[in-house]
Amino acid sequence: MIRNILIRAASGAIYVALIIGSILLLDHSPLAFFAVFSLFIVIGINEVYGITRGDGDNQSWLVTLIDMLGGIGVFFATYLAMNFATFGRALWLLPLSGYLLLRCIVQLYRPRQNALRGLERSFFALGYVALPLALLHAITQLTTPRILLAVFIFIWVNDTGAYLAGITLGRHKLWERISPKKSWDGLVGGVLACVLTAWGTAHWCGDFFKVPQLGIWLGLSIIVALAATYGDFTESLLKRTAGVKDSGHLIPGHGGLLDRIDSLILVAPAVLIYLILIIYNA
Repeated sequence: MIRNILIRAASGAIYVALIIGSILLLDHSPLAFFAVFSLFIVIGINEVYGITRGDGDNQSWLVTLIDMLGGIGVFFATYLAMNFATFGRALWLLPLSGYLLLRCIVQLYRPRQNALRGLERSFFALGYVALPLALLHAITQLTTPRILLAVFIFIWVNDTGAYLAGITLGRHKLWERISPKKSWDGLVGGVLACVLTAWGTAHWCGDFFKVPQLGIWLGLSIIVALAATYGDFTESLLKRTAGVKDSGHLIPGHGGLLDRIDSLILVAPAVLIYLILIIYNA
């Protein structure tokens, strides 16, 4: 029992350290950020294929490699789009166009595979894993890398608050059809934990994150808490449909990588929309 707890804590600490370190290093170089999240994309796409493997119509190693490179291409495209002006900004279309051409052409040489199923699986993997992670880089470019660090902190605080409230007060089921263990009590606990963290951040860490306005922090915390909950439900729905408990076994005591980043699937676009609206109104 103690050994399992230690393994879970150690693997979780490594995961958190990779994320925090890669974000803080963005002030000096994007290489660590690209490396960490490109690795997440590759692992995440592979886990999507693991979840959808039950029908017996699996992707070949070549298609898997193309999709993984395409996922990294989606991530790199956001860098090109956010860092080049005028004509150079069109460069972001190159990795996406190259992937689309190559993936469709390769499918022509797989006559035994259901083409719709194969392409659906590929495009879903990129849309579900690569695109949300790519939006994280857009968030750092619109504001500062430290805002993204705050987003991750809110996600982790929401998970902790929801867990503690759920195990102590969880009597009112939230969405039993998808996730029987989730409760309204846990949802409220997660939101309250995020709001309290936002208040503390604005009062004591506003200078560090370069955003002193309490209203912005409160809005961000609520959006992260709600989007994280829906992101968790989305992955739960996929796993329930596929008949699997975890997306993988990469992280001891935690399951697969998708089980750790499932919140980001909806948090990333929700936060990006929120920040764009704030910047536009300002």
